[in-house]
Amino acid sequence: MTLTKDNLITALVESNGYPRNQAVDLVDTLIELIKSKLVSGENVLISGFGKFCVKEKGERRGRNPATGEEMMLARSVQVSCGIKLINLSKLQEFDFIRQISEQPFLR
Repeated sequence: MTLTKDNLITALVESNGYPRNQAVDLVDTLIELIKSKLVSGENVLISGFGKFCVKEKGERRGRNPATGEEMMLARSVQVSCGIKLINLSKLQEFDFIRQISEQPFLR
């Protein structure tokens, strides 16, 4: 099952005792901060988790999959994400992570 924004908020409320509105503000602020850095062209590194990298792709040849016709694709900016693979047993040391991993949406 997918981990949603609401799941993160609920986990913060249950594991740390934050009021729900404070947990919502915390998650919203974190997401907005990450988005604003990516929009400005900066990479985002979250140590122990992964790195979000902004990549510019120049104009290039492509093919329309429906017709097979060749066409030029416009320049674009994409975000790639490299996730650090970690041992889940190491994460169990952290109470917050343990509580998230025990949520039914992750089973």
